[in-house]
Amino acid sequence: MAKYLIKGCAVIPISGPVIENGAIAISDDRLEYVGSLAELPPDWQQQETIAAADMIALPGLVNSHTHAGMTLLRSYADDLPLQQWLEEKIWPREDQLEREDIYWGTKLALLEMIRSGTTTFADMYFHMDSVAEAVVAAGLRASLSQGLIGLQDDSKERLATGISLVKEWQGAGDGRITTMLGPHAPYTCTPQYLQKVVDAAAALNVGLHIHLAETQEEVANVSKLYGATPVVLVDQLGLFELPVLAAHCVHLTSEEIAILALKKVGVAHCPESNLKLASGVAPVPAMLAAGVRVAIGTDSAASNNNLDMVAEMRTAALLAKGVSTDPTTVPASQALTMATLHGAMALGLDREIGTLEAGKKADLILIKRRQPHLMPCHDLEANLVYAARGSDVDTVIVNGKILMAGGDFKTLDAEKIYAEVDKRIKKFYN
Repeated sequence: MAKYLIKGCAVIPISGPVIENGAIAISDDRLEYVGSLAELPPDWQQQETIAAADMIALPGLVNSHTHAGMTLLRSYADDLPLQQWLEEKIWPREDQLEREDIYWGTKLALLEMIRSGTTTFADMYFHMDSVAEAVVAAGLRASLSQGLIGLQDDSKERLATGISLVKEWQGAGDGRITTMLGPHAPYTCTPQYLQKVVDAAAALNVGLHIHLAETQEEVANVSKLYGATPVVLVDQLGLFELPVLAAHCVHLTSEEIAILALKKVGVAHCPESNLKLASGVAPVPAMLAAGVRVAIGTDSAASNNNLDMVAEMRTAALLAKGVSTDPTTVPASQALTMATLHGAMALGLDREIGTLEAGKKADLILIKRRQPHLMPCHDLEANLVYAARGSDVDTVIVNGKILMAGGDFKTLDAEKIYAEVDKRIKKFYN
């Protein structure tokens, strides 16, 4: 059993006030103590001490929506509207991706996420068994779902693959992997297909990960086809009777926001992707005011174009202020909560992660604070949200295991990953 003591850091537990000169005791995969160093139990005996006097400790960041394998398509098709981007560029290129391509593209994503402080992510893509293998090797925590498109000829086989993912990988990696079913969206899945997915998820006792109300075009088309907006349609079909992680939720009415709050839907707000694809700006202040669990996600590296949750957190806070013309909207503390605890809640993992409290899983990051852009420090939380960078992350710990220390990766071979990615990209253009 590994026993660590992180000593002297400032601690942002999310569940309570900032702790200066704090201590975090880790026993195996759990947090044993989080509090003042002066009040650390005198009988605590660590095997290793991590001196962190110039560090800030906080829960690992939770990326609530991405498509990790799409790092292979970073900057491939920029500056296009969503439907043209998908139908003319992304989907044809994805048809060329094989299982090993997804594996190495995912490893590149995991490298980037570790480097910028993400410890947990929700992923929807295909060849998800290869994604699960990469996650197990890297040591991260993930909620995985097979992307299901009901309008394709192989929709039945895709659902069977999604069910197999749940049966084979739920709880893998010492419990770090959880699973969902992933119906892509109401505009790519008929109501009949969505109903089949709901029935399968209920039988498996898992939730659903779906894109919802991302563009005005989606809302108009779904309303024309089925006589209801995407949110109302999936509610009528019973999706919200199960745990649902809904990505985007950009175009909503007040009535739909009330539905999301009532049904405890987790919303993955992806501000940078929505801005880049000109999809619009999600009504985050209204959702938060209604009690919706709004988390933060990056979406894929093809539409963002990075997986840096520190940057995404800042964009989420600034965008809400600019659109609302209210500088008090989404203050720093709320942005941090959205990127940690709300993400854990959206993934159904808040009993285990999302805050730094004794008894929870040992998922945390250390950020270097003695840097020009983080000094002076009048407000620690404000510094992290408005001034910090993903590259400021020094140490990443997941499930009590050190994945990065001093900026050095411990579970992934960066040069091997770069070489494999380079090799696979070349075949696109041969």
